[in-house]
Amino acid sequence: MFSLIAPHGGRFVNRFLEGSDRERVSELIPRLKKVVLKDWEISDLYMIASGGFSPIEGFMCKEDYHSVIDNMRLKDGTVWTIPVTLSVSADEAKKIKDGESVGLFDKGGDALGILEVEEKFSNNREKEASGVYGTQDKCHPGVLRLYEKGDVLLGGRVSVINRPKYDDFKEYRLDPIDTRRLFKEKGWKRIVGFQTRNPIHRAHEYIQKCTLEMADGLLIHPLIGETKKDDIPADIRMECYKTLIENYYPNDRVVLSVFPAAMRYAGPREAVFHALVRKNYGCTHFIVGRDHAGVGNFYGSFDAHYIFDEFNPEEIGITPMFFDYTFFCKQCGCMASYKTCPHDAEDHISLSGTKVREMLRAGKTPPKEFSRPEVANVLIESYKSKS
Repeated sequence: MFSLIAPHGGRFVNRFLEGSDRERVSELIPRLKKVVLKDWEISDLYMIASGGFSPIEGFMCKEDYHSVIDNMRLKDGTVWTIPVTLSVSADEAKKIKDGESVGLFDKGGDALGILEVEEKFSNNREKEASGVYGTQDKCHPGVLRLYEKGDVLLGGRVSVINRPKYDDFKEYRLDPIDTRRLFKEKGWKRIVGFQTRNPIHRAHEYIQKCTLEMADGLLIHPLIGETKKDDIPADIRMECYKTLIENYYPNDRVVLSVFPAAMRYAGPREAVFHALVRKNYGCTHFIVGRDHAGVGNFYGSFDAHYIFDEFNPEEIGITPMFFDYTFFCKQCGCMASYKTCPHDAEDHISLSGTKVREMLRAGKTPPKEFSRPEVANVLIESYKSKS
């Protein structure tokens, strides 16, 4: 029997408590100081506990936090590009001592788990903004969220007794251990992961099907955690993915599962982060497109490709698959990219996101060379219901 790719750092983390350990912590929590988590922190807590953020076992302590910002590595040298932190206000922090445990709750008052507070330290927003996002401009949604965090960060290992309550996408909420088991059952050895926060259009389909020519299977893994307000809602995106797979993909070679993490919009650093996390889900390869995880004009079109050159392939462990800007070429008569098409831009059918949204609002179907009609219909109905 073959083995799947090793989790990042060589060790798969599981911080969900069961049995007597869960009972003990459940009895303890009501007596602890309470910390209420924001939605994106709940997403991070789940990702830590499920092993999605392996080898991380909790919210980062000071050395790891600064090492990630400065060197894109944990303090032990393991590649990691995005800080994973829990913040509280200065007043809350004064009531919490190093070495004590605090209860972690959602905003509805339900207990999620505990944090063993190893240390408290200052939230260096300016340094994190510049180092991770490349800007301190609050027009950047990731930077804006960063400045909404509390002044003090709590670092330490977490233990989770209750999963966050989600009523949506239940059949698609697969933990890393679930996708790994599924891939093994299918006999897949070469698995390509695809990250998306947008509805899939023909360019995405082209890229995915190119990789399917070389792989055993494809994990379409749409991010459904917190995104910026003008992104297409997750339920609409999921309907698009399901429609596309049902009509145009070999069902036995594609797995659709949701990715519960929050979107950072950190461009190049988030591209590496997304790759490492998909390794924990069992993927051996990861698609990195143009302006991966970018927003506005904060990053160059291919910065997310170049950043991988800063690491040895062995320490990343998952193989990135880089794709150029793709489009439908009228001369070629098919989907193509600048790597494969010799024709001028006037022969390329490619629409901006703004133009597509204008067409959808007007009830107009984008050209079939840009979007499958079935997918466009899902989006048009969504815009009609909003109106």
